[in-house]
Amino acid sequence: MTAPHPSGRQAGFTLIEVLVAFVIVTLALAVAYRGMLDGIAATRLSNRTQEALSRAQSHLAAVGHGMRLGPLEQDGDDGSSFHWHVRIVPAGTSAGLALYQVQVTESWPDPSAGSGRRAVDLHTLRLGMREAGP
Repeated sequence: MTAPHPSGRQAGFTLIEVLVAFVIVTLALAVAYRGMLDGIAATRLSNRTQEALSRAQSHLAAVGHGMRLGPLEQDGDDGSSFHWHVRIVPAGTSAGLALYQVQVTESWPDPSAGSGRRAVDLHTLRLGMREAGP
């Protein structure tokens, strides 16, 4: 017994099914590719943020230990496109002691950010000797 030949109408329908399946697979691969690219970008941002946080913590640790504790504002380049900024302002005084508010900002270029740069800010308070006034 031989199988009946499909009519021309059924053969054409099979071609349409194959084309639709091809389009669906193509769309699924495009979505998967985009997801992979987004994952890579998120990993890169996470790594840069972690590096910036580590650098900012190092600058914060230097305040009062290598960097004088008193009103000041300094900045500089850390290498690898990172830029640091330290700001120390008095927050209060009492009995020869002064409380200082310390802010450390570490920033780096990122074209995907609205301003073209991303930054991490660390804030703390440090206790030191009050500076003699005039």
